[in-house]
Amino acid sequence: MIVIKFGGSVLYELHPSIIDDIRQISQKEKLVLVHGGGNEVTNVATKLGKEQKFIVSPSGIRSRFTDKETAEIYTMVMSGKINKIIVRMLVQAGIRAVGISGIDDNMLKAVRKTKLTVLNEKGRKMIIEGGYTGKINSVETSLLNTLTERGFVPVVSPIAMSEEYEFLNVDGDRAAAYIAGNLKADKVIFLTNVNGLHLEDKLVKKLTRDEAKEQLPKIGFGMEKKILASTEALLIGAKEVIISSGKVSNPITSAINHTDCTVISN
Repeated sequence: MIVIKFGGSVLYELHPSIIDDIRQISQKEKLVLVHGGGNEVTNVATKLGKEQKFIVSPSGIRSRFTDKETAEIYTMVMSGKINKIIVRMLVQAGIRAVGISGIDDNMLKAVRKTKLTVLNEKGRKMIIEGGYTGKINSVETSLLNTLTERGFVPVVSPIAMSEEYEFLNVDGDRAAAYIAGNLKADKVIFLTNVNGLHLEDKLVKKLTRDEAKEQLPKIGFGMEKKILASTEALLIGAKEVIISSGKVSNPITSAINHTDCTVISN
């Protein structure tokens, strides 16, 4: 089992070599795809006149503040527009892709955050209302297992459900991590616009989970979520995490072969 997370910067540039990779690998391995697309959510929200706000946690994690209206836009864009564009491209290439969300079969269950601790413009901690952001607390994998066992490639949008049946925004990287961990995936591949984690201008090729956790404070916006998600995936049950570029030729095969990427394992 391989779980692949496409970063938002890769989504609308699904190069034929990526699709060809998916086609060939899906004939030998079970695949689950998880997509992001936060930039497109921001674009659509702006066109609808809904200003988007972003917050930074004390640990340096940057995320979208999601009120009820933003949660509805997020769900519409992620599970509607982006998910179906990806499925269309894969089906057109002869891949048996099925677009679903974390809502389907109550797959991604999350606790709504009632309060958030954030940093203000002066770098001081403050507490704000939590909005419709969720922290995943369980994953129901039966639908994914049913689909993959029958030869389908699920394409999952990162929307979760609260105990009160509310739509919650959950981070795509961490959604992929929780899915991979609960599926006990052999590999989790984060395809992004860079070839892995860079520290002091050098590509870090290998890390243990503990080493990755130690490096978190040194890592900037964007990559820090992938490193955090990587440690969570390994803790829950995934065997290996790979962070690599989605903009090279045959990027999935390249990642599986550990070519020019960051590999994190226990």
